[in-house]
Amino acid sequence: MANNDDQFKKVISHAKEYGYVFQSSEIYDGLSAVYDYAQNGAELKKNIRDYWWKAMVQMHDNIVGIDAAIFMHPTTWKASGHVDAFNDPLIDNKDSKKRYRADVLIEDYCAKLEAKIDKEVAKAAKRFGDAFNKAEFVSTNGRVLGYQEKIDTILSRMAKSLENEDLADVKALIEELEIADPLSGSKNWTDVKQFNLMFGTKLGASADTAMDLYLRPETAQGIFVNFLNVQKTGRMKIPFGIAQTGKAFRNEIVARQFIFRMREFEQMEMQFFIKPGTQKEWFNYWKETRLKWHKSLGMGDDNYRFHDHEKLAHYADAATDIEFKFPFGFKELEGIHSRTDFDLKQHEEYSGKKLQYFDHEDNASYTPYVLETSIGLDRMFLAVFSNALVEEELDNNTTRTVLKLPAVLAPVKAAVFPLVKKDGLPEVAKQIVDDLKWDFNVFYDEKDAVGKRYRRQDANGTPFCITVDHDTLEDNSVTIRHRDTMEQKRVKIDDLRDIIKKEVDVKHWLQKMK
Repeated sequence: MANNDDQFKKVISHAKEYGYVFQSSEIYDGLSAVYDYAQNGAELKKNIRDYWWKAMVQMHDNIVGIDAAIFMHPTTWKASGHVDAFNDPLIDNKDSKKRYRADVLIEDYCAKLEAKIDKEVAKAAKRFGDAFNKAEFVSTNGRVLGYQEKIDTILSRMAKSLENEDLADVKALIEELEIADPLSGSKNWTDVKQFNLMFGTKLGASADTAMDLYLRPETAQGIFVNFLNVQKTGRMKIPFGIAQTGKAFRNEIVARQFIFRMREFEQMEMQFFIKPGTQKEWFNYWKETRLKWHKSLGMGDDNYRFHDHEKLAHYADAATDIEFKFPFGFKELEGIHSRTDFDLKQHEEYSGKKLQYFDHEDNASYTPYVLETSIGLDRMFLAVFSNALVEEELDNNTTRTVLKLPAVLAPVKAAVFPLVKKDGLPEVAKQIVDDLKWDFNVFYDEKDAVGKRYRRQDANGTPFCITVDHDTLEDNSVTIRHRDTMEQKRVKIDDLRDIIKKEVDVKHWLQKMK
C-alpha cells in the first residue's frame, strides 16, 4: 500500500505545483475538504464536462440538457426522501475524539484484504511469467478465495444491517474485526448514529419570515420537477432523457482523499424516462454505453469494473457502479440506477400536480420509469489526472515526469517556443500562437533552454510542443514534438492546425464508442 500512498501524494503535490488544484482559501489555512480549481484545473474540468455533454446530449437526438437552480422549494427534499433518510452512519472514537463514517471504516478494512489479493496475484505473476492465467489463479488459489470470501461476508452483513437500520450490529462488526482508529490506534468506539448530510440555509430578508431551505445534495431532483415542462416544450417522446451538470453540496464528515469526496462538488447526471417494463434492457444499454464512454479515453480497460449493489435503495430495482482503479484502490466513479417510477410519483403526491405522460401509440397515460446515470465530475478529474501522472526512465539514465492526459482533455493543446529570444524568431512564434488560438488553447514560452521548456510542458500535460528556429525563416517549417513519444518532426507552419486537430478532436475520440 505504501507505494500507492506515495503515488497519491505525488498526484496531490503535482496538482498544486502545475496549477490544477489549490486548497480553498489557503492563505487562511484552508477549509477542510473544499478545493479550488486553478488555471489548468479549470480548463481540464471544463474539457471533461464538454466531453460528457457532447457524448450525452449532442450525440443523442432524444436527450436534452437543462440547468436547474441550486435552491429548490423545501418540499422537494421532503418528497425525495432526503429530509428523512439522507443520512450517514457515524461513529466517534472516544480517545482520539475523531469522527468517522462507520461504513467507510469497514470498507477500508476490506480494501486492505483486496490489497493482499493483489499482492498474491503479483507474486504469482512474477513466478509463472508469461504462462500466468490471472482469472484461473484468482478462482482457484486457496488464499485468494479465503480473502474474497471474507470480503463478501463482511460487506453483505454490513449492507443488511444498514438496510435494517441495525446500527448496533454495524458497531459489533467494527469491534469483531478489531478495527482501530487510523490516527491513534484506539479501539474505544461510541455507538453508531445517523447524521443528515444536507446543508441548511435561509431565504428571506428578516429572521422572522425567513424560509428554511437546503443547498441541493444532488442535481437529479431539478430534472424530475421539470419533467413535464421539458417534455411538453420539447415535444419529447418516450424514451427520452434530460441531462444536467452542476454543483451539489453534502456535509460530509469523512471528506478525504483529496477531491474524491468533497463538501461542494459537481455532478453530471442524466435521467432517462422510459416505459414501465422496459427498464431491464435500458439498464443494460446504459451500463454498456457509459463504460464505452470511459474506455474511449484510453485510460486502460483493466482499470474499470462493474460493482453491483448488495443494498438497493427501496425504490430501485437494479443498481451498479462503474468503479475505477484510483491510487487508493477501486472506488465508485459512476452510478447507473434503475429508479422505477418512485421520483415522479413522490413529486406528484407532494405537489398535487399530475406528472404523467400520454402515450399516443398506446392511447394511455402512465408515470414513466427512470434510468439514471450519475457521475462525479471531480472524481472523473481525479481519475484522469492520477492515471495520467507517470515517471519515465529515459535511455540516457534520466527520468521525466509526464502527465499523459488524453489529448482531447488536455488544458493546453500546444506550446510554441522560439529557439532563441532574438533574430526575429519570437515574432514568428507569436504569429503562430495568434493563428492557432482561434481553434486551440495554446501557450507561448521563451524562458530557459528548449529542453527545460519541453520538460515543463510534459509535466503540464501539453500534447504538442512547436519550436521555431533559424531554418523556419527560410523554409516556413517548424519542429513539432509529441509529448508521449518525444518524437520530433519537421512540418510546414500551414499544416500545424490539421496535425493538432487530428489528435485533439472530440470526434476522433468519441468515435471509439461505436
